[in-house]
Amino acid sequence: MWDSSAFLGALTPKFYVALTGTSSLISGLILIFEWWYFRKYGTSFIEQVSLTHLGPWLGGGGAAPEPDAAECKVWRNPLSLLRGAEYGRLWSAARRAPLTYYDMNLSAQEHQAWFGCGAEGPAEEAMARAWREREPGARVAAARAALALRSDCAAALLLLAEEDAPTVHEAERVLRRAWRAAEQAWRASAAAGAAAEARRDAAVLAHVKRRAAMCARRLGRLRDAARLFRELARDAPPALHALALHENLIEVLLEQKAYADVQAVLARYDDVGLPRSACVSYTAALLRARAAAAAAAAGPAARQAAELAALDAMRRAIDFNPHVPEYLLELRPLTLPPEHVLRRGDSEALAYAFFHLRHWRACCGALR
Repeated sequence: MWDSSAFLGALTPKFYVALTGTSSLISGLILIFEWWYFRKYGTSFIEQVSLTHLGPWLGGGGAAPEPDAAECKVWRNPLSLLRGAEYGRLWSAARRAPLTYYDMNLSAQEHQAWFGCGAEGPAEEAMARAWREREPGARVAAARAALALRSDCAAALLLLAEEDAPTVHEAERVLRRAWRAAEQAWRASAAAGAAAEARRDAAVLAHVKRRAAMCARRLGRLRDAARLFRELARDAPPALHALALHENLIEVLLEQKAYADVQAVLARYDDVGLPRSACVSYTAALLRARAAAAAAAAGPAARQAAELAALDAMRRAIDFNPHVPEYLLELRPLTLPPEHVLRRGDSEALAYAFFHLRHWRACCGALR
């Protein structure tokens, strides 16, 4: 019979030294690979493997998902800034990268899904290469190459407006040119009956309009921005509903102080049943707080009812995302928002407060 104690007693110190050295070498290689993977993709390889492959086994995949699981996911930030004219200012001033590789990799995947249709052509190949490039200079160079091959390439103009234009004014000028090119391309592909090309051209046109509306918002042309966002929210292709265009419209209407229109937008999208967000939850609380402040002169009963409704709305908003109040009360410093946010997470709270803090300050008593 095999005697384990005799086997262990026969092992020499050299065996333990070799075992320790081998395990240390393997651990070091894993650590180096994990560091390289994180630097390249902005996320942990071990964490991804654990969540994707080991999680279902260890978690007993028969359990039903929690009701809030669909809300706790990464979404595109509908109010993301322009890379060249806005994000680029942080790099110029402090030599700090405003976006992580993980964030930019998600954007690259989305751009390839939205703007690629498998069409053959030199300009399309150049743009497919541009969406995959990691470095801004390489993306801009590929877009310029596509524009040299076809002067009316709307996707190339969109990328140049996004990443190469130094100011919002210049970005808007390039977007106007891209708008005309995208509209002509969409009409031509729709008339020719090319379904894949028509879907791609419709996506490019919707993105160009959205960025043009955001430029109008930045430049203070609120009526133009609100009109464009209303059109986009009504006519955008279904594939782009994840952009949450109603949040752009809500922010512009709040800046216009069109509170009745904001309430109508909230009611409309509540009926549709779109996923909740910090923007929707905290905007509802802001409107309740404003109504409570307006009811202060209407008598004790009306004031108490309005205050209770405001507290209830704020409680629901905090239950959805508890990180927002720290930014609204300026207990934490604001930084540039990312291009993607985790619903109910800190990144969503930062993105919301970055644009909506001014609206809370403008409402008397809302931050009490």
